[in-house]
Parts: sequence; structure tokens; C-alpha cells
Amino acid sequence: MWRDDSGDTDRSPPTNGVHGLQPPASFLSPIYERLETNIPRGLMGFQDLAWPQDSQLFPKHETVRQYIEDYGRDVHDLVQYETQVINVEPADETYDGAWTVLTRNLRTNSQTTQVFDAVIVANGHFIVPYVPDIPAIKEWNAQFPGAITHSKYYRRPEDFLGKKVVVVGNSASGSDISTQIAQYSQHPLLWPSKSDSMFKPAPSPVKRELPPIAKFLPEIRGVEFEDGTVEKDIDAVVFATGYFYSLPFLDKIKPSLITDGSHVHHTYKHLFYAPRPTLSFLALNQRVIPFPTAEAQSSVLARVYSGRLALPPLSTMQAWEQDHIQQVSSGRNFHLLPFPRDAHYINEMSNWALTATRREGLENEGRGKSPPIWGEWEFWCRENFPKIRAAFGELGEKRFGVRSLEELGFDFEEHVKEKASGERKMI
Repeated sequence: MWRDDSGDTDRSPPTNGVHGLQPPASFLSPIYERLETNIPRGLMGFQDLAWPQDSQLFPKHETVRQYIEDYGRDVHDLVQYETQVINVEPADETYDGAWTVLTRNLRTNSQTTQVFDAVIVANGHFIVPYVPDIPAIKEWNAQFPGAITHSKYYRRPEDFLGKKVVVVGNSASGSDISTQIAQYSQHPLLWPSKSDSMFKPAPSPVKRELPPIAKFLPEIRGVEFEDGTVEKDIDAVVFATGYFYSLPFLDKIKPSLITDGSHVHHTYKHLFYAPRPTLSFLALNQRVIPFPTAEAQSSVLARVYSGRLALPPLSTMQAWEQDHIQQVSSGRNFHLLPFPRDAHYINEMSNWALTATRREGLENEGRGKSPPIWGEWEFWCRENFPKIRAAFGELGEKRFGVRSLEELGFDFEEHVKEKASGERKMI
């Protein structure tokens, strides 16, 4: 079974004209055939569910899907499948008021309106692809339709057999997809990027690193790069350049949550919609470890919405947003939490949750479920995981048999001993 709560009406299936029923619906996922995580499983899991010990260190996407299904098994009966959220808007004008939610059954096309005390949005941000507006890209695309694509639509490297390919972007998807395609495409695969990346692998003879594309050249089916290099007869350009934030089911909310799609406005601590905090968001952040981040955020949400944890005044929440913009700027940097900021954020959220009022009947002496707190091992693993992932990838097919960090030469106990030895020498 599947669910869709994005509210992206562009993806809705058309009616088939037979008794007004919908045909079986399908929705495009950015998950490609050979996708593996870029985070070791020991770091990326939830506290109370271990990963299968026979799964590879960086699990395949099928393993991750099964892990999530297993984790949510206790609440499967509460999930409303085959349902699309069409619109969410305030049910009244109070600061802490309820929300009216309009949904549509994608099989019968019937609509339902319900009122909820709070709405938590967890639809992710891999929906609307971002492609930079490079000079002459529109003319190039019109002349060679289908030659320009985005990583969201990538499925298998064999589709690029013998082709001259440009892959734009060197973050997680760009690094992985370019490496896969280079096994089948003409050599060298052209790999432009505008900045360095933690996911950058060792130099490869089958990939040529270049600066960003300066302009497209439709007359020669080519591109010119910022260093003046010109390549012609390009068969395919794959943009691995990220996504816009998209919340079409919240487009009636004022003040607006989305403007240019670079980030979500008016969010306190990347979590609460400050003007009306009965609306909140999970895992808006990027450059983070999503599962423990969402678990720490959820520990706050559960305590706030149960009345055990108070939010600061609106003015304080608005001031936090302005201070954050001063620190990192607005736009695409707003929700970025590169290490160690992501690790500190997880602990900040969890420690905030632990200040909640105790309640009789809850586990952990009335505190409720303990949120994740990152210690030395998590900080060490998080700091080193790009190197760990690079070592994993360099093994090729042998990587499927790797189960532990130690097999790749990363030993936390040795790290602790070396650190202690260094501290003694400094005394």
C-alpha cells in the first residue's frame, strides 16, 4: 500500500470515465533502483528499533523501507491510505486554534472535511525539482526535448549506455548518480559543480570534474563551462541540484509559509509555525541525520501538544527566526544544519523535551519516552561518516558484505584510546 499527503495536485491521476472511478494511482518517487543510504545504519536509526544485523552497513533502500514499516507497525491501523490532503486552513481565528483539513480519496474521488486540534506536516521536501536558470537552457531543452532531466527522474544507469553525459551537482545524489552512470556512459562523464562536497569521492579516470555550466549552446548541442571549456554533442544532462520546498495544501495560510520555495517561513526552531503553533513540521532541515532529528523533534511536539511543555511568547519565536536569518541568511541556507550544528540541534530538542512537566502514568517516572541524546560515539561517527561512506563505496561489489565500521578501518575504541593518549601527552 502507499500513501500521499503532499497535496501536490499535479500528480493526481485522471478519471477514467467509467462510473466516475479513478484508475490505480501511481506517484513518482525520487528513489532509484540502486539507491543506498549515505549514512551508516548505526547512526541513522530510531532508539528503540535495531537494524537487521545481516543488512549491509549502508543499507539499500528496500531495507530502509522495511525498517520504517516495522517501526510504524503499532500505528498502521491509524494511517489513512490512498488519501491526498487537498487543503488545510484555520478552523477559527485563535492563536492556538484548530485546523480544517480537506482530503480526497484517490480511488473514489470522494472528499472529506475534518477538524483537528493540531496538524503535523511530514511530507518531506523531495517533491518539486530545482533546476538553475542557466542562459539558453530553455532553448536547449526545446530543441532537444527529454535530454535535460533531474535526479528525481533517474532510475537506472543502463539508460545512459554509450551516451555523452553531464551530471550537475556533487552532493549525495550527484556523487552517487554520476558514479553509477559513468560505468555505462562515454568517458569521461562530465561532472560540474559549484562548491566542494563532503561526499566527493576520490578522483576517477572516468569522470572529469569541471566548474559550473556558464551557458547552454543549442547550435552545437553543447555547453560552455565557467572556465571557458566547451563540450559539444551532449546526449544527456542530469541535474542533481536539489528541490524546492512545496506545501500546496497550505497555500491559503497567512502569513505565507512558502514564497520562492527556498525554505519555510515563520518556523520557530525549524519546527513550529510561530503565528499559529498548532501547525508544525518534521525534518525540514537538510544536511542532517533525518530519523534521530525527527525523533528529537517529535519528543518536543508530543509534550507541547499534550500540554506538558510550554512554548515561548510569539515575540520570542519571531525573534529567533530573525536572529537565525542574521546568522545564516534566508533562502536555501535557512534550514541547513551541517555538522556539528545538526548534532547540537538533536540534543537541544531532546533536552528541551526533558524539561516537560511529569505526568502520572507515563513511563520513565512520568517523563514519557526518552528522546535521543547524542554522545561521543554519535559525534565521532557523524563527523567521519563521509570518509566511512567513501571507503565503503571504494569496495565496489564487495561492499555488500560489509556489516561494521571496523571492517572499513574505523574503530571508535581506538579513537578513544588515541584521544586519551593525546590528552595525557598535553598535560
